[in-house]
Amino acid sequence: MKRCFWVDENSEIYKNYHDNEWGIPKYDDRELFELLILEGFQAGLSWITVLKKRDAFKKAFDNFDINKIINYNESKISELLNNKEIIRSKSKIESAINNAKVFLEIQKEFGSFSNYIWGFTNGKIIKNKNDKFPVSTPLSDKVSKDLKKRGMKYVGTVIIYSYLQAIGVVNDHQTDCFKY
Repeated sequence: MKRCFWVDENSEIYKNYHDNEWGIPKYDDRELFELLILEGFQAGLSWITVLKKRDAFKKAFDNFDINKIINYNESKISELLNNKEIIRSKSKIESAINNAKVFLEIQKEFGSFSNYIWGFTNGKIIKNKNDKFPVSTPLSDKVSKDLKKRGMKYVGTVIIYSYLQAIGVVNDHQTDCFKY
C-alpha cells in the first residue's frame, strides 16, 4: 500500500496518523482546538515528536478542555514546564492558554471555530492534484494573518498550512497515495 512520501513506514504511530487522521475533514471544535495547539508546539520540531507525546499532551492539558485551559494560572504553567512527557516551552505553553481565549472569542463570533475555519474555503476541501507540496499558500497566509490579528500566537503561515492539511481543509495526499 503506497503512502505519502513523508510517512515513515517503520513507525506505526506515523502510519496510523496518516491513514486514519491526516487530511480527513474535521468539524468538531475540540478536535480543531487540539490540533491547533499541537501544531503550535510542533514549531521548530518534527511532527513525529509531537505525535509521540500526544497522549501526554492530552493528559497534561486536560484533554484539551478549552474551558479549563483559559483558566490556567502560574501554578499550572509551572506544572506543565516540569512535565518531562511534553514539550516544555514557556512561550508555547503561554501561547496555548492565550490561543484558547482567542479560540473562544472566535466561537462566539462565528457560532463555532469550525464555521470560522471552513468559512475561508466556503466549506470546500482543496484537493491538490500534483506532487509538489508547498509549505504555505495564499490561503494559509490569509488565515494566519487573520488569527494573528485576533491575537493568536504560533500561527504563522507554515504552521497554519500544516494545520489546514491536518484538519482536511487541504487534501495534500500524493496522487499515488492510497488515501488520494
